[in-house]
Amino acid sequence: MAESQDSWMAVEPPHPPPPRGHLSSGNGGKFQHPKLLPKAHPTTTSLPIAEIGVGTTGFGIFFILFGMFLYFDSVLLAFGNLLFLTGLSLIIGLRKTFSFFFQRHKLKGTSFFLGGVVIVLLRWPLLGMLLETYGFFNLFKGFFSVAFGFLGNTSNIPFLSVLFQRLQGTSSMV
Repeated sequence: MAESQDSWMAVEPPHPPPPRGHLSSGNGGKFQHPKLLPKAHPTTTSLPIAEIGVGTTGFGIFFILFGMFLYFDSVLLAFGNLLFLTGLSLIIGLRKTFSFFFQRHKLKGTSFFLGGVVIVLLRWPLLGMLLETYGFFNLFKGFFSVAFGFLGNTSNIPFLSVLFQRLQGTSSMV
């Protein structure tokens, strides 16, 4: 009886991956392409948390926009801010979130953005959203030139490609 219980609990070790391509003298030193390899399994903890973070961030953006459409409803804006920040920290992790917001050259944007969140939580939604917007543009000003450059290069619409290339500016993140 003990053998039958242990036999179904036994786990086989994973099989080694198939050999990859290699250099050989038989084909003139050319690389032989490997056969199709099985995909690597993602870690089980990071993927679901990141997916939850994307959903949480999306709901945060939705509640922020919905709160703005409803004449700066402070409850919806506060809920949207909390969801957005929670989702961002779930996507990239707490350590990377703190290192992004608290870099020395981004402290001005961070203080305005997080100050705006606090002002919205204190039910001064218009002032809080103005502070958040200013802080958001200060935090992501390096990203805007890269994004506009990408949009200018990929779009074939004459007026928009010229506009995006002008908005690109000279600063870049690289």
